[in-house]
Amino acid sequence: MAASRADRGDPRVEALRRAVTRLRAELDAHPADLRDRREAERELEALDAAARSGALDVETLRRALLLLTAALGSVSALALALGEVRGAIDLFGVAPR
Repeated sequence: MAASRADRGDPRVEALRRAVTRLRAELDAHPADLRDRREAERELEALDAAARSGALDVETLRRALLLLTAALGSVSALALALGEVRGAIDLFGVAPR
């Protein structure tokens, strides 16, 4: 019997989990008192939980990216890690209109 994509591990999910882990670590290490840090941490936790459960919806992923960008987009030290999250979310395609 052939292994399903979920059994092998979806590379898009793995990319998302790696990107979320990296952004979380960089956010944790960032010394500045960011006004929207808690919101960003909540979104990262939600993304990680969704990736672990396999309950990934493109609209939800895009919404999380929008909130993360609003919270962290002006922090240049986090730009590469945030871009990695965006790239991982882009692997899931565009949300239907």
